[in-house]
Amino acid sequence: MSKKSILNKNSIAFLEKYLNNASPTGYESEGQKIWMDYLRPFVDTFITDTYGTAVGVINPDAKFKVVIEGHADEISWYVNYITPEGLIYVIRNGGSDHIIAPSKRVNIHTKKGIVKGIFGWPAIHTRLKGKQEDTPKIENIFIDTGCQTKEEVEKLGVHVGCVITYPDEFMILNKKNFVCRALDNRMGGFMIAEVARLLKENKKKLPFGLYITNSVQEEIGLRGAEMISQTIKPNVAIITDVCHDTTTPMIEQKVEGETKCGAGPVISYAPAIQHNLRELIIETAEENKIPFQRHASSRATGTDTDAFAYSNGGVPSALISLALRYMHTTVEMVSKDDVENVIKLIYESLLKIEEGETFSYFK
Repeated sequence: MSKKSILNKNSIAFLEKYLNNASPTGYESEGQKIWMDYLRPFVDTFITDTYGTAVGVINPDAKFKVVIEGHADEISWYVNYITPEGLIYVIRNGGSDHIIAPSKRVNIHTKKGIVKGIFGWPAIHTRLKGKQEDTPKIENIFIDTGCQTKEEVEKLGVHVGCVITYPDEFMILNKKNFVCRALDNRMGGFMIAEVARLLKENKKKLPFGLYITNSVQEEIGLRGAEMISQTIKPNVAIITDVCHDTTTPMIEQKVEGETKCGAGPVISYAPAIQHNLRELIIETAEENKIPFQRHASSRATGTDTDAFAYSNGGVPSALISLALRYMHTTVEMVSKDDVENVIKLIYESLLKIEEGETFSYFK
């Protein structure tokens, strides 16, 4: 592959549209439709399942099946309780961060459409009265929709169980960083779609079936991957997700390791990672002069890798991550160079995988 920029204007336009659309856990279908529309020219067919996972397939008749995968869902909130005065208390849908909530604008998704709201918070004047200052907690953050009563809120279409997202949208920071909510992990879906595009544009013929998989419900326990792995029954799986840039303040590198935005794709070491597949990826990076980093996980990767690896009697699986700053905030940030290098590494690794390869330790 040439050294020119992998991403083009259409890529960035798709990324912006895909990120700006809300795709909360359990409600990913509208985002999946955007993703499938972009992917359609590059694949032969699609698979979808009842919970919304979408898979673009190249060579669907091939017996040997390789998965490349990201997850489609973003963290969000649920309406949990509406007070008589019309204020809304919430519970998490995924790992939503209560600390960042105060003063954020929100979209409450109802059958009548989007209802706007704000996470209110007491003024500093009223909080600092010679006592220990209260901090945001799940028990004390609340949404104000400008209503005075519960009945008024309900007339807007808001009820217990409505899902709530942040409206923050995509931007490019300093010309070389992508910033948005939900980069975790719609960047994964974006990157595997770009791999499919490059295979098509470069007229590459694969000796196996390629299953470009955008799984749902990762944020609440890898559930979409758990389901679709049983449907596809793959022979190999390469997963992409995000990991932490640990070079920003308040992160202990002795605990979290050292990974950094701009320093290349992050290749994982963990029990679920199949060594021989991982070594193929590392060799691919070295041969193609793709910079990369390493990350170790003690028991589980915490990503869809675990779901694929332990399915169907064991599937050789590996994880290529994208270093990200400020995870589970509305200003998640990744390096454009890293995005391009993850795409390139997955693309080149696919070209090295041979049909029928078991990656067995006992050859």
